[in-house]
Amino acid sequence: MTDNTQRFTGRAEDYDRYRQRYPAAEILNRLRAWCGLEPNWLVADIGAGTGMLSEVFRESGNRVIAIEPNADMRERMHVLFAATPQLEILNATAEATTLSNASIDLVAAGRAFHWFDPQRALAEFRRILKPGGWVALVSQGRTHQIADLAPADRTPAYTQQIAGFEQLLTERGTDYNRVRAGYRIHDNMRGLFGPQAELHQAQVHGVQQLDWPAFRGHCMSLSVIHQPDHPNHEAFQRELRHYFDAHGSAGILTMPTTCYITVARLPAE
Repeated sequence: MTDNTQRFTGRAEDYDRYRQRYPAAEILNRLRAWCGLEPNWLVADIGAGTGMLSEVFRESGNRVIAIEPNADMRERMHVLFAATPQLEILNATAEATTLSNASIDLVAAGRAFHWFDPQRALAEFRRILKPGGWVALVSQGRTHQIADLAPADRTPAYTQQIAGFEQLLTERGTDYNRVRAGYRIHDNMRGLFGPQAELHQAQVHGVQQLDWPAFRGHCMSLSVIHQPDHPNHEAFQRELRHYFDAHGSAGILTMPTTCYITVARLPAE
């Protein structure tokens, strides 16, 4: 599959139900301190998915334009936000948002950013931002490597748990070997935005506690997991259950999570 906009077709319900929500207070407090976020700012949420990051900005009182190219995700967002007049949903992409020049105060992107063409997306962000506007990249999900854990959580149990899941996805996922490097995009924000950009970064550590149905649903929301119509689906589900039983306790798997928050103001060209 080469069209990243279609990777989550058939996964919107699981995505909305089982993916961890963003820590709204942590995000908003940092954005207010770093870039002066105000309720009257117009925010473009790029690759909005089912609207989880849009909801964070709605809590701040902002009007949000949600850009989402996947029809299943947009349909789910329309259902969830039917009574939210300050959220506008558009069928467009990060590289071609259809928004007007210099019309946006803050461009935001969540978990979807690593699927974008980064240079084309940044050029589009620059076009639609007002002079002095900001870009906020926020990614929330399971912790992929030990170095990203809070120091107190760097235990043998979590080391084995994280390594085991990475191995499972690498060996049995659809194309995890190809896409996994993109998950590390937050490691090189200075390289992405350039040496002259004003840049602020933080990590927020947490956990997600999942019973078996929730863990299975979380996994089914991942684009690298075989869907039910795939011939390897049942075998993979058995391996997921074995992993859950091996690393869970009393029917609950505690999954460490990391929220990466980056805010940048692009220098004038």
